[in-house]
Amino acid sequence: MTIIARVVRLRSRSHFLVTRRGAADHRTAIGKPRSRMGKRRLGLLMACVATVYLVIGARLVQYGLAVPAPTGAIGSIASAASRPDIVDRNGSLLATDINMVSLYAEPRRIIDPDEVVERLVAVIPDLDWADTHRKLRSKSAFRWLKRQLTPRQQADILAQGIPGIGFRPEKRRFYPGGATASHILGHVDVDNRGLAGMERYIDRQGLADLRAAGMTNDVPLEPVRLSIDLRVQSIVHDVIEKAMVAYRAEAAGAVVLDVASGEVLAMASVPDYDPNEPARTSPDGSVDKEYEKGWFNRMSNATFEMGSTFKSFTLAMGLDAGKIRLDSVVDASRPISIGGFRIKDFHGRNRPLTVTEVFRYSSNIATVKIADMVGIDAHQEFLTRLGLLSRMETELPEVATPTQPRVWKKINSATISYGHGMATTPLQTAVAAAALLNGGKLVRPTFLAQRPDRVTAQANQVLRPETSADMRYLFNFNGINGSGRNAQVPGFHVGGKTGTADKVVNGKYATDLNFNAFLGGFPMHNPRYIVLSIIDAPRGDEAGRRLAAHTAAPMVKEIVSRAAPLLGVQPFFGTDEPWLLVDY
Repeated sequence: MTIIARVVRLRSRSHFLVTRRGAADHRTAIGKPRSRMGKRRLGLLMACVATVYLVIGARLVQYGLAVPAPTGAIGSIASAASRPDIVDRNGSLLATDINMVSLYAEPRRIIDPDEVVERLVAVIPDLDWADTHRKLRSKSAFRWLKRQLTPRQQADILAQGIPGIGFRPEKRRFYPGGATASHILGHVDVDNRGLAGMERYIDRQGLADLRAAGMTNDVPLEPVRLSIDLRVQSIVHDVIEKAMVAYRAEAAGAVVLDVASGEVLAMASVPDYDPNEPARTSPDGSVDKEYEKGWFNRMSNATFEMGSTFKSFTLAMGLDAGKIRLDSVVDASRPISIGGFRIKDFHGRNRPLTVTEVFRYSSNIATVKIADMVGIDAHQEFLTRLGLLSRMETELPEVATPTQPRVWKKINSATISYGHGMATTPLQTAVAAAALLNGGKLVRPTFLAQRPDRVTAQANQVLRPETSADMRYLFNFNGINGSGRNAQVPGFHVGGKTGTADKVVNGKYATDLNFNAFLGGFPMHNPRYIVLSIIDAPRGDEAGRRLAAHTAAPMVKEIVSRAAPLLGVQPFFGTDEPWLLVDY
């Protein structure tokens, strides 16, 4: 048994050894592939980690090199947006963008706000210390400190190397002519957005939408060509500035209008302002309210009772309706009483007058009788047809709506016939007067240069050509023999009508203040331009004369004498009169 048992134990042991050796050999056989697989997995993991770190590093570098975008109310697009140049009809520059820089801060990077403010104020003396200090102590990522620095200020700040302070390129609007055409051009805000005038009109035509889409940054835009002639504009501005001082008036203005196209060649109103500096502060640091009054454009955004210039429309109404002819006689012997009001003539002749004399002597009595011949409803319809009772349509945003009686009665029609009881804008009056001289066509006023074919399509026939011919005769006759003599320029045949109205103050007529106007056209042998001047509350010339014939008419004379040659108007020194009946 012992031998048998020993044999069994030996066999079992050898089997165990064989089994252990086989297992070891098996592990050796499969160990090599598993090791290679692990290495591959480890390499793949390391590559992924390296790729992630590379991507993160690249983005950090990119963010570090990029200029931080504003996160406040002012967006990065708005601060760098471009505007198109504005030029006059001859291509002379009226408004353009210039490149500027603005100062910003990253408050999170500012270590010592006090020191930074001190160093900045040394370069920018008008910097608000308290406001700047508050911004630098904030926790925001971006704050504007000063918009539109000079190159010298930028260089001085750069030289100090202040951490957390940077510059951002911007655009600033520049108007080479200063105040010369301020009420036409308007102005922009610090972010180059149009706030008034044609600047605001341009934004309304789609520029604001392009800005919002980021499509105006450093993109050259087609210049906007206006109808005005900068040479004539400068003359008009100069004349009204001098007139306001010479006649000691509150305000003055004038417009030159092409009677065929409706193009405004020049328009100015004073007091005015410099669009390069639309807002100004007083020495004490407060807003200069007197300066801001210059924003008000009296030519298109203010309404006035235009006085006797309105007699032009009343006579045209009577002629067009066939109620009167040039040789008709109207009795102006006695004053008229209507509804408790007594209407009389200022320079009464106390006798019957021909229509030509009615215009020459500016008879209130005869004008009222002509309006009565036509009737109240027809009177209102005629002024509506000429666009004098509704808001004028043009590109300029600043346009006032005329005022008129809520219900027209006989007394209203009577006073309106000679320019009292309703108010309209001077520009609107000039536009309606153009129809009196151009053959009876009402043309929409425009501040954009026009093509001849477009002008023809926009004209509406509102008067018979024969009526226009009669009105040209009356304008010319008054320019030679009547109150228009002081506007006459030899060779250029200026015709027109004066208007002296009592100024309305707090709803009542002031007996010692006038609103004066002269409505003129030239050359009367073939009218091309309307010139309307206004002078508000003049104290009088050197001799104390403050009527329109001695204030508003001389303004037109100077404008025509200086501007007519520039506009290519050829002087005519003929003495025959058949040319007054030009056939349109």
